[in-house]
Amino acid sequence: MTSPSPVGTRTLGRDGLVVSALGLGCMGMSQMYGAADRGESIATVHRALDLGVTFLDTSDVYGDGHNEELVGEAIAGRRDEVQLATKFSLSRNDRGGMDIDGRPENVRARAEASLRRLRVDVIDLYYQHRVDPKVPIEDTVGAMAGLVQQGKVRHLGLSEASATSIRRAVAVHPIAALQSEWSLWTRDLEGEVLGVAREHGIGIVPFSPLGRGFLTGAIRSQEDFAEDDWRRGHPRFTGEAFAANLRLVDAVRAMAEERGCTPGQLALAWVLAQGDDVVPIPGTKRRRYLEENVAAAAVELSADDLARLGEIAPPGVAQGGRYVDSSYAYGDSPERVA
Repeated sequence: MTSPSPVGTRTLGRDGLVVSALGLGCMGMSQMYGAADRGESIATVHRALDLGVTFLDTSDVYGDGHNEELVGEAIAGRRDEVQLATKFSLSRNDRGGMDIDGRPENVRARAEASLRRLRVDVIDLYYQHRVDPKVPIEDTVGAMAGLVQQGKVRHLGLSEASATSIRRAVAVHPIAALQSEWSLWTRDLEGEVLGVAREHGIGIVPFSPLGRGFLTGAIRSQEDFAEDDWRRGHPRFTGEAFAANLRLVDAVRAMAEERGCTPGQLALAWVLAQGDDVVPIPGTKRRRYLEENVAAAAVELSADDLARLGEIAPPGVAQGGRYVDSSYAYGDSPERVA
């Protein structure tokens, strides 16, 4: 028997995609953040569902398909409880980077492969993971809309799309959600993209709402990262930027101590307070961190609290870029040729 969930629900998009108000990012169960434990990862998904965190986020590129297979295994027998989101368009190349492919034929092929790995008949929310700079977004979203018509996908999303890309996409098909990085140390979204998304009734799904784990206060030096943790080379976790960003974390920690919560809970509560159309998806591969994140839903912030956090972490406060390659975010596609 499960206890009542403190999480609640929120609605993404104008077509009524109801999801848990807090989601679970599953990427770290397969890549990026050191070694993963399959048994603990599956147990974490099960615990999430028990706690009412039913909005699960994955992608076909996470672990080169491994993550979708893991999530598919974890939700077997509980599919009806889950709002399942996955993404397509990225693939690793032999140069150590990522290729983006938004061609219509790739949309269809990747969706079929995701359905197989996830062991489901339909994907609740299907995102273009990054905008293809070579393919008109109208062509990509048109193919995605075809999946909706075929009953293989219920709702469409974009990830890290620019304001221009969003406007062009919604002219083809309604977009339920925009997934983009948003946290106390990454507020770029607020500049233009957020307003355009809301103008079109698009829900916001912030990834890395805990600043890739930094805002939890658990990371104090490079030694806190495993050897294969990608954050060792991240611009915000190296050199002078690391030391500068620690000052932000310390300020969040001090306020959290006053409020009687953890720094991560305070940071997550700030994201949750940004609007009823906001559904953050903190990632974790361990039950204890999941449970800490769920408790953030009970942290209520006053207007004074929000103003103070705004002073602690104004837009642009973090030192270092979001990615080594700055062109990786807020992508545009070429115009269609008549």
